[in-house]
Amino acid sequence: MSTKPIHAPTVLSQKNEESFLQGVKDCLPTLLGYISIGVAAGVVMTTAGLSISEITLFCLLLYAGSAQFIAVGMIASSSSITAIAITTFFVNARYILLSAALSPYFKHLSSFKNLLVGTLLSDETFGVAMNKAVKTKEINEKWMHGLNLTAYLGWWGANLIGAFLGQWISNPEQWGLDFALVGMFIGLLVLSMVGRNNIRRDLIVGIIALAVGVGSTFIVSGSLGIIVATVVAATVGMVMEKWK
Repeated sequence: MSTKPIHAPTVLSQKNEESFLQGVKDCLPTLLGYISIGVAAGVVMTTAGLSISEITLFCLLLYAGSAQFIAVGMIASSSSITAIAITTFFVNARYILLSAALSPYFKHLSSFKNLLVGTLLSDETFGVAMNKAVKTKEINEKWMHGLNLTAYLGWWGANLIGAFLGQWISNPEQWGLDFALVGMFIGLLVLSMVGRNNIRRDLIVGIIALAVGVGSTFIVSGSLGIIVATVVAATVGMVMEKWK
């Protein structure tokens, strides 16, 4: 009679699902979006007059697609460094909310390890991680590093490709490259809604976010309006989730 534990294959499978390599694999579909958006960002930055080294620093230090597009536009319009820094801060302030949403899954880690996880968090890796959390109720640190690092390096590589291609593209808007980021977010939203299989609630939350976002721009700046819309819509969604 075999003495092999009955649940050994299950345990092994679970470990594989939580490994660094599995995080890399789970990031591959996201890279398809990163390639198109990253190439577009690289082209836009090149036509704005940035060098390869400057584009590299943008990708590795800022690492935020929306902020990069906005910052490059402000650089092209000769905005001050202070204005660019403040705008970038408010545009990226949503990551405070994203990190807060993920923090319960890493509360057992030290502050330094939490910093490593949060530093490379992006909208896309957040989406992948939350989808995993819904299914497994937990997120492994190694898996998260595999996911984040793959996205980070993929974004950098795509930007460099775009930077080289940008030498032969003088008008990115003509090819719709300035809309690439918006298109990717729309695609991610649709896929997330379909995967959650709760279209009615998601549509209600989306409509509320749109209404608050547009309405708040009459009172505050567009960047701050996005944050207000995110907080309000997320709160409504949480209440609906609890009271369903």
